Amino acid sequence: MSDKPSVLFVCVHNAGRSQMAAAWLTHLAGDRVEVRSAGSAPGTQVNPAAVEAMREVGIDISAEIPKVLTVESVQASDVCITMGCGDVCPVFPGKRYLDWKLEDPAGQGIEAVRPIRDEIKALIENLITEIAPEPAG
Repeated sequence: MSDKPSVLFVCVHNAGRSQMAAAWLTHLAGDRVEVRSAGSAPGTQVNPAAVEAMREVGIDISAEIPKVLTVESVQASDVCITMGCGDVCPVFPGKRYLDWKLEDPAGQGIEAVRPIRDEIKALIENLITEIAPEPAG
């Protein structure tokens, strides 16, 4: 197991919120954090409005593919963050669980997705200060 913290983002389709969160964490924390995302009922593609919203801030998620939530992915993660998928995430002792109440971008246009993207960024920035702050010096 790695000495760096690992985070799993889970939403229903793994096509919007969890993909944006994983991209933000990777972008902002770099290799200080291991990042995963998954869905309880994965879609067939990442939400085009989410792809466009992230592209606007210089992050490309167009090659990402929704993945199914597995017990193994939860076991391999230190922090599991759910986003509107209820109690489908298996619970294991010693893991930290957070539930972020975020609007679902599914079926919404870019104007509605931008504030969700920005809210996720703020949550990610707070998470990084908790689990993987910049090294001193």
